[in-house]
Amino acid sequence: MRSFIRPALLLIAAAPLALAHPGHEVSGLSAGLSHPLAGLDHLLAMVAVGLLAARSGERRALWALPASFMGAMVVGGLVAATGLHLPLVEGGIAASVVVLGLMLAVATTPRLGWSCLIVALCALLHGYAHVSEASGAMLPYAGGMLLTTALLHAAGVAVALGAVKLRAPQALRLAGAGIACAGVVLLVV
Repeated sequence: MRSFIRPALLLIAAAPLALAHPGHEVSGLSAGLSHPLAGLDHLLAMVAVGLLAARSGERRALWALPASFMGAMVVGGLVAATGLHLPLVEGGIAASVVVLGLMLAVATTPRLGWSCLIVALCALLHGYAHVSEASGAMLPYAGGMLLTTALLHAAGVAVALGAVKLRAPQALRLAGAGIACAGVVLLVV
C-alpha cells in the first residue's frame, strides 16, 4: 500500500489549477449549511471520507477519519482567515476528490494513520477554500459548514455499512471509481 501513498500526496500537492469553485459570496448559517451540498467537489469528498471510514473495518476509523477531515478543515479555514495565500487550492481540491475516490476504488486501504494524514491534507484545502469564499458572519457560517460536513460523513458511513452488511464491497469500489472520475473532470473543467 506504500506505493499508493506517495502518488496520492504528490497529486494533492502538485495539482494544476482547476475551476472547482466559481466566485460567489457566502455568509451566515444558511450558507454554511448549504455550501457543502452545492459544490460537487465538497459533496463527493465528504461522502468519500465516510465511505472510507466504514469500509476500513476498523472501529477507530469511524471517528478518526471524519475527525481528521473536520479538524484539518478548521485549520485550513483559520489559515484562510489570516489572509495567508495558499497556491493551487482549486486544483488541490479537485485532486483531493480523485485521491479519495482512488482510495475507495483500490482493494486495500492504507493504514489508519496514513489514511488520516491523506484525509487531513485534502480537508485542509477544502477548509481554506470555504473560508476564503466567506464574507460576513464567519462563526455561523463555519458552524453550518461543520454540521453539514459531519452529516455528509455520517451518510457515507451509513451507505458503506449497508454495503458491507449486504456483502457488496464491490459497490464501494465502483463508487470510489466514480468519485475519482468526477475528480478528474473537475481537474480539467
